[in-house]
Amino acid sequence: MSVSRREFMGIASAAALAGVVGSACSDETNQTTADAAAPPTGDDPLGVRADFPVATESLYLNTPYIGPTPQPAVDKTIEFLAAKSRDPVLLGTMLEEEEAVREKFSRLIRAQLGEIGLVSSTSEGENIVVNSLDLKAGDNVVIDDLHYMTSLVMYSQLAETLGIETRIVRNVDGVTSPEAFAEMVDENTKLISVAWISNRNGYRQDLKALADLAHAHGAYLYADAVQGVGMIDLDVGPTGVDFLTTGSYKWLLGGFGVAPFYVRESVMDVVKPDRLGWRMVDERLPDNKYTIYSDARKFGYATPAFAAIYQLSGSLEYLLSVGTDRIEQHTVALAHRLHSGLTEQGFEVFTPAGNQSAIVSFNHGADRAVLENQLADANVRLSFRENDAQIRVGPAMFNNEQDIDAFLDITKGWREAAS
Repeated sequence: MSVSRREFMGIASAAALAGVVGSACSDETNQTTADAAAPPTGDDPLGVRADFPVATESLYLNTPYIGPTPQPAVDKTIEFLAAKSRDPVLLGTMLEEEEAVREKFSRLIRAQLGEIGLVSSTSEGENIVVNSLDLKAGDNVVIDDLHYMTSLVMYSQLAETLGIETRIVRNVDGVTSPEAFAEMVDENTKLISVAWISNRNGYRQDLKALADLAHAHGAYLYADAVQGVGMIDLDVGPTGVDFLTTGSYKWLLGGFGVAPFYVRESVMDVVKPDRLGWRMVDERLPDNKYTIYSDARKFGYATPAFAAIYQLSGSLEYLLSVGTDRIEQHTVALAHRLHSGLTEQGFEVFTPAGNQSAIVSFNHGADRAVLENQLADANVRLSFRENDAQIRVGPAMFNNEQDIDAFLDITKGWREAAS
């Protein structure tokens, strides 16, 4: 069957949007999805709701799980895919788009262009850093229990294979403070590794305090920023963080397979590429000799996921046009509204009061199956976590106060039923 370009674009658009608003896969399998009732409408402070079909098709509070892609970025991706079916884009043009992604991300976090590389995932960035530190028996790495699972697995395995010590700061009421980290750090500490914004409860680490602590002991600071960049306005230089990676499928509103990787210029030589290939070549010399990039481009080694590159390029352009300062102000205010409402209703909230991120986690105190039915009836999307004992919610730029109040109406019913 022959299909015109107009028909192809229509089919691709529908398929892409179905993927965005439908069920997604991740290691966080406990998400609630439904398509029963119409979501609340209401105001649009950032003027973005029309670009997010999910905002009118559900009450979507699950961006910490997977962030919906705005329509302009979807369109950009579809154009790339359509071109590949008819007249494939030249490699040079695709590499130019990759450079555009690096440039846009550098503007987003106010970094130098040479400090930005692209890897495939957040976890890959941390692996590259750790593999460059020449860790050995007697060294220690300090993390906390609010960190992402990959880091806990990584340092547990390194403790077994290399004999390093993994020191874990335990949270107190959802907080792992710089003072608590300071009790764990000493002259044998080689790295402090944190999730800038915790995937567990949204706790926002003080990167400047942790960087100062690490540097005072001759150590480095790594930050997993997948739950922060795109939600929080970041000027990375003054934080002092040495290394930072973020996948693009959450608050960067992109896809899977590409993750910006920041390495502070002054420590660029510390981190070595852990694999080799054509993309790290700066100049070809005679007799099959090559010079390798000296900046963060050296971490590229093979053909990247170009569809994800185009999607991220569109999403970054969108974020830059809206402004992460405005996004942070809007989403954090919504999270505070939610936190206050849940607290007033008597829920035990795992996220500390006054926390400066858009993620809120709380103990629901009920049977998950019962709650899922009610959430399905209300067409709410969120994540059950912590062995189903908690719910995690994360309002994004397209959410509004009406969304939060609608959710609080639901949780109010849970408390009334329990009393």
